[in-house]
Amino acid sequence: MDLIDTHQHLIYRARIGYGWTADKPALARGDFTVADYQALTRGLGVAGTLVMEAGVDDADYRAEAQMVAGLMLVPGSGILGQIAACRPEAADMMQWLDASDGLGVVGYRRILHEIDDAVSQTAEFRRNVRSIGACGKSFDICVLGRQLPVARALALACPDTVFVLDHCGVPDVAGGDFTSWAKGLARIAELPHVMCKLSGILAYCAPGTASLGVIRPYVDHVLTCFGADRVLWGSDWPVVNLGLDLAGWIGVTREILAGLSAAEALAVASGTARRIYRLG
Repeated sequence: MDLIDTHQHLIYRARIGYGWTADKPALARGDFTVADYQALTRGLGVAGTLVMEAGVDDADYRAEAQMVAGLMLVPGSGILGQIAACRPEAADMMQWLDASDGLGVVGYRRILHEIDDAVSQTAEFRRNVRSIGACGKSFDICVLGRQLPVARALALACPDTVFVLDHCGVPDVAGGDFTSWAKGLARIAELPHVMCKLSGILAYCAPGTASLGVIRPYVDHVLTCFGADRVLWGSDWPVVNLGLDLAGWIGVTREILAGLSAAEALAVASGTARRIYRLG
């Protein structure tokens, strides 16, 4: 069963700044390119990717979207579209929606754990997120487990925008704080316009412990709360290297899919992604 990777990061240091990688030895040096990804996934059943904005330095987020648009045009890139960074708190957000319209953007993202929780509660932020939905695009959000109520409040205020909750809502797997995360996830899953991305979770395991056995309770809770038709898959490459490598995560993913019905597995592997990001 082919996978659509909805969370492929790319790092081209000569062109874009990635300051957040400096304190992560596995990511701090070198590039992570389209060619690298293709070599790592060859024969592993990845049918296409969506490039996810990589949390680049603030000055570079628009340049990143331009760069990715160019990479999409390279024959054989495998890139089906991109989820571009945005700043809904900025006064020029609408100009960015207009300017990025021709760049193969299928959705936008803001990493909410990088900003104060109060920012996403402002009228301007929420108005701009509603504008994303009005443009027919989805809004990916990345929050820590403790911020799930903040994410829910934002989603409640924007009922006509499809939200995608990245990395299973970032549970603290290493810290073992399952209960509070599980409660917050169940609450946000009550909102039918919120989807959940099965991605990134291995990076939150304690060093050397990343495995299906460790994350199984979290994966099961995601599927119970959202149902397979609201769950989609992403690699979170190269951040996935902080847990297992990319091939290892794909192997774990296929074990998860093997435990689902054929229809459920197809939804998680590619069907939900095609529907939410309008990939045809």
